[in-house]
This record gives sequence, structure tokens and C-alpha cells, in this order.
Amino acid sequence: MKKIVFASVMALASMSLVVAPKLRAQDQTTIKIQDPAEFNAYQMAITQTDPKAKAAALESFLEHYPQSVVKNAVLDMLVDTYQGLGDADKTLGAASRLMQVDPNNMKAIFISVFIKKNQCLKTSDAQTCNDAGALATKGLAVQKPAGVSDDDWKKQTGATYPIFHSALALDDILGKKDIKAGISEYRTELMLYPPDATKSGPGLVDTLQLAEAYTKPEGRDLVLAVWFYARAWNFAPPAFKAQIEPKMEYYYKKYHGNLDGLDAVKTQAAATVFPPGTFQISAAATPAEVAHKVVVETTDLTTLNLSDKEFILASGSKEDADKLWAVMKDQVTPVPGIVIEATASVIKLAVSQDAKDAKTADFIVNLKKPLDDKDLPAVGFEFGLQPKAELDGTYDSYSQVPATATMLQTAQIVLRDGFIQPEKKKPVAPRKPAASHRRTH
Repeated sequence: MKKIVFASVMALASMSLVVAPKLRAQDQTTIKIQDPAEFNAYQMAITQTDPKAKAAALESFLEHYPQSVVKNAVLDMLVDTYQGLGDADKTLGAASRLMQVDPNNMKAIFISVFIKKNQCLKTSDAQTCNDAGALATKGLAVQKPAGVSDDDWKKQTGATYPIFHSALALDDILGKKDIKAGISEYRTELMLYPPDATKSGPGLVDTLQLAEAYTKPEGRDLVLAVWFYARAWNFAPPAFKAQIEPKMEYYYKKYHGNLDGLDAVKTQAAATVFPPGTFQISAAATPAEVAHKVVVETTDLTTLNLSDKEFILASGSKEDADKLWAVMKDQVTPVPGIVIEATASVIKLAVSQDAKDAKTADFIVNLKKPLDDKDLPAVGFEFGLQPKAELDGTYDSYSQVPATATMLQTAQIVLRDGFIQPEKKKPVAPRKPAASHRRTH
């Protein structure tokens, strides 16, 4: 089975800048090339109109004149050319070479951070995230070069510093696993943007990232999580609102007990990036009290959705959990969730939002028949995301799992006789009989 990556942050990020914003090159002093052959090669390279031909000519110039007095300028043009071609790897390579000859070149540092940050976001590779963070730290330490006006420097730092803090946040969260430090960096980033700049592009993406960070056990603050989810939801393109809304509602309901008042939060969050000091959401009763209220007030417990059932099994008293389990046990059910581990005989999934956030399995499905290797779902595959991808099983047992440093209290639910639904073929419409033609005389 193909791995399906379902992440609202990545989806929204794809709507933001694909190519790093262009910065002006730092001022070059008047340069004179003394060697006529070198001068002609330089002129030939910089006057190419086809981007691919220009890149090749600039590379050829650098190969033949590696110590040229115009090396900085040629590398700068090469960065722009590769960026215009949309070749991130070669852009990064050219920027790295530019930093070798001009270590404090803000343009080269910024473009390198931008590309490395996007690679970190896509791959979660710790080393890539560390590299982005190290370059961002370097960029924040660069002093204003001689010859650059205060106004131009302000424009450059205004464009680059938010991205540097964004890269540091990703490095903290994905590379160093320091959620609180990442939250601090995201907040710093959003403070640097003009408010309107957080309504699209990287500012909007990182508003959503900040909301996600506030849901993690190490930095958990559901009031702020809901605020920043609401802020992102307000300005997300329509296609992505449906991906943000379930999380916003989930955490609001988890904290408040129901969805009353959420529309007012959305309205407030549309007006300002950060919540006012007076902002608050009234807390619900304890999880056990909420679970008891649902059990008592629900006439038919089978009508509860899966997340509510798991909440009661995880947080309710033993009496309430057992009462619900009595109507669930031995029932066949689809199991929508993200695959955490899969073997021929067992598939472990993260079904609840808390389990997905912690990348921990809360449902264990023991299969009725072993799967062939070719049929094993990949880690990260999400059942229920597509109509064709359905995993079914029969409720067998459950247990409450106490909270840990990285995971809130949850339920471990075990199912037996699991199977993956075969793809259902569309019925073939009956062929209409050919129209008869009567010959008239």
C-alpha cells in the first residue's frame, strides 16, 4: 500500500512561498577585470537570456576563473538564476559557495535557511533541522555591512528575521525535541510580522504550527492552542479549513466540554494575532465528570462517535467505562487511524487526536488472516482517509493507560478478527439495447 501523508501544516505550507523571496545583493564595489579573456567570458555569461544557458555559462566562468575578482558577483547571479529555475538543490549549493567567500552574506544565509527549513518541515530529519537552525542563528548575528543604509538594513532584517525564528522553532521542536523553546521562537516570529502578513504565506503556516505546538504534552495550553487554530482557520484557504476545524473543535471541546462559545473565539481571533490579556475559555468539569455526564445523558450509547467513546473509556470512572464497553464489546467497527506499526498479524494505529499527536498506538487490531508483505500498510498510512482504505475489527478488550510525560491518559483498545476491506468495484450499468430502426416503404 502507498503511504499517505496527511498533515494540514504541510498542506497549508504548500500554499505558501515555494521559492525563497529574493533579497537584493549587498553592494559590490566597482570591479575591474584586467584580463581581456576573463572579461569576455564574464560578459558572455551575464548577458545570457536563457536561464539554463546562463547557469551553465556562470558555472563555466567559475571553473575557469576560480579566483576572479568578480567571483562574489557571479555566485550571487548564480543563486538568482537557479532560484529562477526553481532548482532548490542547486540554489542551496550556490548559496553555500557564496557563503564560503563571503561568510556574512545575508542573502546567501537567508536563502540557505529558507530551503533547509522547508526540507526540515517535509522530512523531519533532525540533522536537516539542526542545519537550518545553525544557519538561522548565524543570520541573526550578522551585523549591518558597511555601505548598507539603515533603511535598507531594516528592510532586509524585516524580511529575514521572521524566517530565521521559524527555522529555529522547527529545529527546537523537530530536531531538539524542545517544545517550549519552539513555542517561544514561533511567538517571536509572529511578533515580528505586521499583522496582515500572518494572514497568508509563512506567517499563516506558522500560526498553525504554533497551535500544534500548544497541544503537545510538554507545552500544553489548550486555551492558546484553540486561539491559534481559530486564527489560522479564519485565513486558511477554503480547502484547508476543513482540515483545521476538526482539531480546533476537538481541543475546544476537550477543554470547555462542548462547542458553545467557539464562534465568538473565531471572531476574536480574526481581529488580532495574539489573544488579549483578558481572553479566557471557561474550563469544563473534570474529564471523569464530563464522561459521566455523557454516559448518563446519552440514551443510546452506540450512537456516540468513536472519539467520544474512547474519551469515556480513557477518562471515565470504571463504572462508566464498563457500562459503555458492555455495548461495544463484540461489535464490528471500522478503525480510522494512522498506522504506527504493522506486521502480518497485527496493525497498531493512532486513532484519537492525542494519540496522533504523540505518535502512539491506542488501537491494536489483531488480524483474522495474516497479510502478505505486499499488502502491509506503511507506517503513516491513514485508514479512513479514503473510501477504499478501511480496516475493520471486532471490539475485544480495553484498558486505561495512565498519563506519561509525553502522553495524556488514554485507553488501549484491542480488536480481534481484523481485516482490510477489499476495494468495492462500481456496479456496471446495464447496456441499453440498440435502438431499432424500422424500414419504411
